[in-house]
Amino acid sequence: MLLSQGEEPARTAGHGARRTVDEVPATASDEASRDAVRVAGSERLWSGAGTVGTGVVWGLRATGEGPPHRTAADLDEGAYTCGCASSQPPCPHALELLALHAGDRPVLRRSAEPPAWVAEWLTGVRGGIAADGAPGAAAGPGAKVDDGAGDRARAARRRADRRAGRITGGAQDLEQRLTDLLRGGLAAAQDPGNPLWEETAARMVDAQAPGLAHRVRELGEVPASGAGWPARMLEECALLHLLDTAWLGLGRLPAPLAATVRTRVGLTASAEGPAVRDHWLVLAQYDVPDARIVTRRVWLHGRASGRTALLLSYGAAGRTPDLALPVGSVIDAEVTPYPGGGRLRGELGRRFGEPYADPSPPPGGTTADALAAYGRALRDDPWLDAWPAVLGEVVPAPAAEGWRLVGADSTALPVAGPALSRPGLWKLVALSGGLPLTVFGACGHRGFEPLAAWPPGTSDGLGAREPVALL
Repeated sequence: MLLSQGEEPARTAGHGARRTVDEVPATASDEASRDAVRVAGSERLWSGAGTVGTGVVWGLRATGEGPPHRTAADLDEGAYTCGCASSQPPCPHALELLALHAGDRPVLRRSAEPPAWVAEWLTGVRGGIAADGAPGAAAGPGAKVDDGAGDRARAARRRADRRAGRITGGAQDLEQRLTDLLRGGLAAAQDPGNPLWEETAARMVDAQAPGLAHRVRELGEVPASGAGWPARMLEECALLHLLDTAWLGLGRLPAPLAATVRTRVGLTASAEGPAVRDHWLVLAQYDVPDARIVTRRVWLHGRASGRTALLLSYGAAGRTPDLALPVGSVIDAEVTPYPGGGRLRGELGRRFGEPYADPSPPPGGTTADALAAYGRALRDDPWLDAWPAVLGEVVPAPAAEGWRLVGADSTALPVAGPALSRPGLWKLVALSGGLPLTVFGACGHRGFEPLAAWPPGTSDGLGAREPVALL
């Protein structure tokens, strides 16, 4: 079970319009270009390459026969330029550049401003506005000099409007494709060679809606999920239709739900509102790697506020994210929530003092409490896979189709399928030894996924024992 709290697609959060390594081939306009980028390993062919802000990247691509091609991409605007003869943007060289950008390759140096030739091109693309984060400095000949906050705000609004228009076009296209799928029947959807999913996901990437693209790709995996897949396919199609129509009617939604829809579609947001200072107990920490980045998820529980918060930290593929908070440690710090998704995701702010260990478990509830909390969260975010919960006094017990966590009131939650094959389940069983213990995890429609456990107290009266991470 994937625990997503409105930050999905997590691998793009905080990275503006940057593509993932998997998304770059989908940007290609034809199959030949798609194949070219898949086999590209051309870092040595690039020079003078760099990036500014979150969406502008450029470089000189050697050709071996003449002067190098000047290639650049403005991901915020979906615009590309290259000196080659290709008439189908993005050309293979632009796709290579996007692949280097997606892979965060060292050849792309971060810069405060683009070179003059890129700035001049951006001037034409953005209607006289210089590059993000470098007002005025990047302007080329004849460009408008943006030296005021008002100009920057207006430029940002224009970009946001253009992107919203693209997303709306993509959502309308997706609605038509879902309609065609259901009218034609689901039988064709199980054909592994059916290009429907990849083409539709590519269309959503072009529409700058990575959240929709992510969900479309997940749809393509449903036919391989085993018996009963048509029912699951219909469920996922319904959720995708709901998200689509929510975007198309965004202006009629309450502000919190509208914020959730924006996040689910793939728009990024900044943390906002008053920061909450508390002594935050670290409930769980684990990494979710993919082809391009590693996402670290850290769950916190406020000792005084009782709030639960999720921190996200990112690292390049193969590298460990910087944020490291061991399970069971406590930090005195401020956390600022992000909008949408039940305001569960937070940004770690100022810290006060050094972390310290605290083996005492967080307060736990019953299995009914966990289900009720998940139900309430679904009311605010219908696309939620699971919701964090602490179960107190539960015992892992085998069942006919896996394992369950049985509470003192004899109610139980099934252990989610993905957790059944992990070593963490056997750690949990060993820690319990048949006695009740406290378990933190994710409660969702597929069951409960244990993430950390606090063993029963010692019989010699020495008190609580250290918590154990299960993932």
